[in-house]
Amino acid sequence: MQLKQLARDTLLRPLQAVSGIVERRHTLPILANVLIEPKDGNLELTATDLEMQISASAEGAVKAGPATTVSARKLQDLLRALPDDATLNVDVSGSKMTVRAGRSRFNLQTLAAGDYPRISLGQEKLQSLSLPQKDLRGLFRLVEFAMAQQDIRYYLNGLLLVVDRGSLQAVATDGHRLSWASLAVEGDYTRQEVILPRKTVLELGKLLTDSEDPVSVDILANQVRFRFSGIELVSKVVDGKFPDYNRVIPLGHTKVITIDRDVLLSAMQRAAILSNEKFRGVRLVLASETLRIICTNSDQEEAEEELEVAYKGESLDIGFNINYLLGVLQNLECSEIAIAFGDANSSALVTMPGRDDYKYVVMPMRI
Repeated sequence: MQLKQLARDTLLRPLQAVSGIVERRHTLPILANVLIEPKDGNLELTATDLEMQISASAEGAVKAGPATTVSARKLQDLLRALPDDATLNVDVSGSKMTVRAGRSRFNLQTLAAGDYPRISLGQEKLQSLSLPQKDLRGLFRLVEFAMAQQDIRYYLNGLLLVVDRGSLQAVATDGHRLSWASLAVEGDYTRQEVILPRKTVLELGKLLTDSEDPVSVDILANQVRFRFSGIELVSKVVDGKFPDYNRVIPLGHTKVITIDRDVLLSAMQRAAILSNEKFRGVRLVLASETLRIICTNSDQEEAEEELEVAYKGESLDIGFNINYLLGVLQNLECSEIAIAFGDANSSALVTMPGRDDYKYVVMPMRI
């Protein structure tokens, strides 16, 4: 395979798109490599971790030649280190890839393309839809922070994606908090649920853009495929039963306050400085027209913030993990939020006033 007079970014851009899933340590050395192969007059780059596979194309980069694999990290670091306007000449011969740029020359070790593992695509398409990239990216952003990390309940280490009639819903929970968001989509779909692995969700968050460009979502048997901007991402789904999230969302809470999100976020961030580093507890003391935010730690230090709120109901003293409150405040893009409380032992419900497409539930804690 030979690439002549190739602009650096023509190769670097698709390489960056696929190399994010490449792990530094692998039981299979070839998994540290990226597969480079000519395809329909373009150059296609593919990376996989055996659970997820990403392919991206460099248009018009090559006419023909054999495929090869080379270290994704080394090639990416090398290209980044070259000048932005560098022109490349790449030659693959035997077990070596030679990259020339001006007076620079680099020889990289290659491994046979025939040994590169690929995820075979399922043939049964259960559901398919298309929507703007910014909508899907925004949907994931609203819920992904609530995903569990390395929980033994493996089905919580991911995001539930639900296609139902004219909506696309996303849900994430770690057992202490739950984030639910819904998005209207064109079409009338039969209900389909899949759990996307955490790594897949985070990778999509990096690759999707805030644009109107479309992303197609294909739900297959045990897989989901996303195609957008010359990129194809295929991921296995988590095999498990996600909790019934509708039972977790509280109804009928009467103690409701509406407050400026930025004001509450700033107050929480200041109070969090003196919270207990291990338990991260915060007390919310709600009284007539005031909300007090109180944090203490094992050094007998205390932070107290008092905010004005339009509230006339019964008083309430309730504790939470302050990280769970900061998480939702930092990821919502709205000027005001509404918080509904029950009693000191009930979950709180965070919503956006005037909208029914987002709900965040957080469990209380004893302080």
